[in-house]
Amino acid sequence: MIQHLEKIKYLLQLEYAYEKEQFQRETENMGILRKIYAGLCWFPLRIGRCYNNSLDQLVVEVERTLYTDTDHQFEPGKPVCFFSESSQMLHYMRFTGQVSFVEENRMVIIMPNADAVQQIQDAGQVGVQLYFDEYTYRLMFEALDHVTTAPKGRLAELRDIFHTLAPLQKYTFYPTRFPWLNPSQEAAVNQVLWARDVAVVHGPPGTGKTTTLVEAIYETLHREVQVLVCAQSNMAVDWISQKLTERGVSVLRIGNPTRVTDQMLADTYERRFEAHALYPQLWSIRRSIRQLYSNRQENCESRHQKIARLRDHATELELQIRESIFNDARVIACTLTGSANQLLTGRHFGTLFIDEAAQAMEPACWIAIQKADRVILAGDHRQLPPTIKCPEAMEGGLDCTLMQKIVENKPSAVSLLTVQYRMCDEIMQFPNQEFYEGRLTSAPSVRYRGILDWDTAVEWIDSTPDNIRNTETETDLSGEKEDATSYVNPAEAELTLQTLRNYFDKIGKDRILYERLDVGIISPYQGQIRLLRKMLKHDSYWKPFRSLISVNTVDGFQGQERDIIVISMVRSNERGNVGFLRDLRRMNVAITRARMKLLLIGDSQTLCRHPFYRRLYTYIQKRANFEY
Repeated sequence: MIQHLEKIKYLLQLEYAYEKEQFQRETENMGILRKIYAGLCWFPLRIGRCYNNSLDQLVVEVERTLYTDTDHQFEPGKPVCFFSESSQMLHYMRFTGQVSFVEENRMVIIMPNADAVQQIQDAGQVGVQLYFDEYTYRLMFEALDHVTTAPKGRLAELRDIFHTLAPLQKYTFYPTRFPWLNPSQEAAVNQVLWARDVAVVHGPPGTGKTTTLVEAIYETLHREVQVLVCAQSNMAVDWISQKLTERGVSVLRIGNPTRVTDQMLADTYERRFEAHALYPQLWSIRRSIRQLYSNRQENCESRHQKIARLRDHATELELQIRESIFNDARVIACTLTGSANQLLTGRHFGTLFIDEAAQAMEPACWIAIQKADRVILAGDHRQLPPTIKCPEAMEGGLDCTLMQKIVENKPSAVSLLTVQYRMCDEIMQFPNQEFYEGRLTSAPSVRYRGILDWDTAVEWIDSTPDNIRNTETETDLSGEKEDATSYVNPAEAELTLQTLRNYFDKIGKDRILYERLDVGIISPYQGQIRLLRKMLKHDSYWKPFRSLISVNTVDGFQGQERDIIVISMVRSNERGNVGFLRDLRRMNVAITRARMKLLLIGDSQTLCRHPFYRRLYTYIQKRANFEY
């Protein structure tokens, strides 16, 4: 068991070294335009106002002025560095900042000091770039060290339970009835309430995992004063927090959400801090301290004494406000790394809930588990895995999550949600057989629904170059190409939009707009995403529908659903190379986003050399020919 954790640490060190080396290589060798398209930097920037936020951190607002339609990877908490350009050379500034808030083309960055702010204000053309995230790795290494060396106590007990065949302990009270849940959801909530050590809520697509988890948290709060709720991403934390707030639960959100709704913004620690009755008094004291620092004429010793007294008073007020805020909250919500926030230092919880646990590396989970007596994991290990960049670490099993290990080693802890409310039956059946052993059923309300009468819910449009050539499309038919940072297939992009256009014409424009039928266009490759977005933007046919159409990668659609899903597979080559389409969990996510219509655009000659895609192609052909 200790050897297993030491192996995880070794694999994490490989991932750390690989990612750091890759970052340095990108920083030194990658051109600025490639960095922009890869989502790693914004350039050029417009520098906005500089001020002290509610936590007395010095922040500066920046805005990107070019390439505003390009996706980016900036998120709250991520470290960044600034650079300037002169004579086509990049000059990196010798300090780092941290993203506090990001929304579309505006970002607020926490700065180390006033000199750093002055430096970017004085520079000419300034850009900001993601910096290597040493902090997250440090937290994961520290967590692994703590859990590995824990001699006794609850952390050591959980470690032994998770990684050995030690039996699980359960409470034995009678099950609680939840008539508004289906039987599998009700059973899952009761499993959570019975668990002394760990429980897993396995929620396949559309089965109401969030509904079940919210109910489990709500019921747990009848037995505990406060719980900790975490997830790997800010987006997942925001989603579960919002649902809890709608249920009437008081949530305190630690860390700034990636996309903050007005409702969620009110629940952040910063907003609660600013809204507290004692905050105006604290703000006044802080202003007095800044004025004293700037007043050089007053006697130095007297000034220092005043500053010391004011600082002590400010610290006392801050602690008062903090305790008041935490005492009013029933749920503390943050990312897994956010659980190491200094605001949570010394706090311990009876129960930790980890949502989207199948996307979190095991070391990240241990950061939060150190603060809890029992753990509830929710997610689907048949969908998106953690992102691992180092091939050797991937082969060693770093992508095997704690949730996946518990599912395999402790099957009695797992509750599978079996009724799905998203897809019509025709879309559901293939992923049901491939990933869930045929255990899922469609709710009666969605089983037979569709957009058109006598329509086939799942279609494969073959983008084999010969097939496209037969349509006399005037475009490059040579198949996939590698652009600056990804793969593209221009001919397939044309076919993708033409296929959707034909389907729109069948439905009728007026009906689409009246019923607000929404569409997701998915591709595994960023290059194809950029091309499809550009084509949609410059074709006037799509203008009335642009608000209804989203174009993104598989990862970008995680947790979402649309009436119509179109998937452009991209890969088309004589070698039968399908690239990371080999990760079938990503394909499961893509397929299961659709409610009523799924259109796959792909080169069957390339893809069907892989057994999974051959089975998918066969399934779709049988449905088209009514061969059940």
